[in-house]
Amino acid sequence: MSSNFRLSRAYENAKVVAFDDSSKFILFSDCHRGDNSFADDFANNRNIYFHALKHYYNNGFEYCEIGDGDELWENRSFEPIFEAHKNVFQLLRQFHLENRLHMLWGNHDMVYKDEAYVKKHLSSYFEPIDNKDKELFEGITYHEGLILKHKDTQQELFLTHGHQADWWNYTFWRWGRFLVRVLWQPLQVWGIADPTSPAKNYKELIKVERRIKKWILNNELIITIVGHTHRPRFPEPGDIPFFNDGSCVHPRSITGIEIENGTISLIKWQIATKDDGTLQIVRILLEGPQKLIEYKKAVDH
Repeated sequence: MSSNFRLSRAYENAKVVAFDDSSKFILFSDCHRGDNSFADDFANNRNIYFHALKHYYNNGFEYCEIGDGDELWENRSFEPIFEAHKNVFQLLRQFHLENRLHMLWGNHDMVYKDEAYVKKHLSSYFEPIDNKDKELFEGITYHEGLILKHKDTQQELFLTHGHQADWWNYTFWRWGRFLVRVLWQPLQVWGIADPTSPAKNYKELIKVERRIKKWILNNELIITIVGHTHRPRFPEPGDIPFFNDGSCVHPRSITGIEIENGTISLIKWQIATKDDGTLQIVRILLEGPQKLIEYKKAVDH
């Protein structure tokens, strides 16, 4: 099974969400939320992420998580992740209750493709204070792909994690999970990186990006937004419309993609120092805003 076939299948089976120029989306991926142990890369940025997420909730954005939201290779179950980052999940629940939550699975949370697993672990949680189960993501469904389709222009934006172009992390993800749990996780404390991860192996990263770009060229230059490699990408109109929102485990910052007012932007949230020495979390515009329709014109002409 080729990467082209896997990407095409994700596109064909994708959930379709209609939008227009009044719609607002924030796209994050690769949060790798863990159990707040030494191996939890998300823990360093959790306050930045929570602040950004609250900003988007308060301002009416819909939230799209493009895979690897939860680190279920290093952690054997969702429960310790939930307990470590309860405030994050309770805020995500608010998005869910208002139909503003769109969740995709990646290779590190590929167990979420199993609807029975999701229903068992994510529908509710036990609250010790009340000594009873409480609803969490009741009725949620994870998808492999998501298509944002503009109501007026019919322009499509295809969102998927991107590991479809990484044969090892798609086909042999169980072996990858096994190796991370028994080998790379203990070595991570010594700073030894997992060589199978495209985010830490530049040669693999380039191969993955090349395969996705080839798929885009073979599919009418549809705007495609992925994660997986952790490397932010923001093309100019006229270039291959291959976007990457980066990750939420960069050193001291998180990156994402905003879609608002018919435009697309690459943004970063990080901690900055005020003149008086106090710290604040700030949003920085890295690329854009660029009109989505300009990418459609590039295709038409």
